[in-house]
Amino acid sequence: MDELSTVLKARALINKVAPTGVPVPIEAYAGEIGAVLRKDKSLGPDEAGYSFEKDGRHYICVNANDRPERQRFTACHEIAHIVLGLPSDHEQLPWWSYAKRPLNEILCDVFAAELLLPYGLFKRFVDKADISLAAIDELAGQFETSTTAAGSRFAAVAGFPCAFVLSEKGAVRYASRSTTLRQGKAWITPRMALPAGSVCARLHGGGVCDGPEETAADLWFSSWDRGGTLLEDARHLQQWNQTIALLWFEDEELPPPSTDRSQADEEGEQGLAELDGILPWPGKKRRR
Repeated sequence: MDELSTVLKARALINKVAPTGVPVPIEAYAGEIGAVLRKDKSLGPDEAGYSFEKDGRHYICVNANDRPERQRFTACHEIAHIVLGLPSDHEQLPWWSYAKRPLNEILCDVFAAELLLPYGLFKRFVDKADISLAAIDELAGQFETSTTAAGSRFAAVAGFPCAFVLSEKGAVRYASRSTTLRQGKAWITPRMALPAGSVCARLHGGGVCDGPEETAADLWFSSWDRGGTLLEDARHLQQWNQTIALLWFEDEELPPPSTDRSQADEEGEQGLAELDGILPWPGKKRRR
């Protein structure tokens, strides 16, 4: 099982349920696979939930003491275990930790995020949203999911080059990139230390941040030869020693490859561009 197969199976279930409202009804997903949802008040703070089969029927139990959005994610995560046929491996780490997270659990997280934030439905909201962690917070509230899940999906469906990065204990654990950023070969190395000079590194070290700041793209992207400056909006989650960041180019376009930039620079040195009578009308960049 890989991430692509996981996404396709999640979308197949979404197509059967065809949710149209926000937040999406997780009970409909459970009903479609014949599972029963239950809440368990006896679970501890580091126990999100579990599922089991009895007499040919699946049962999903979530921690009744967790926040509603956490309960929804747990239910969808357990639906993933059932649909994908992947055994649970919840014993090694608390549910919130990404350090050394087993592959089965990562794939079930991907499946759960797809269910909670369906591509077609969520993309319509992303296309109208500002670009910031505050905007992702608002989307998370509307879809009743975590900021981390909403941020990951925000980057995945965005029509402009951006990335959502989650680090834990000062090391990158997960990065979601938009299609345009992947096509531009902007690679964020898993498990690398937070780049020195980045906003994330400063926050992890106890510093502060008042909003998006400019960051050199090659701080984040390995073997990056396009240059350019990113905007980095970051936040440190002290409770879990995690840092999240949204990265994007201010003009919402990838910088040209280095060869194209050199040609443009040479042309610029030859003089002003020929006047064509067309005014450089303001762009459509969204608010920050």
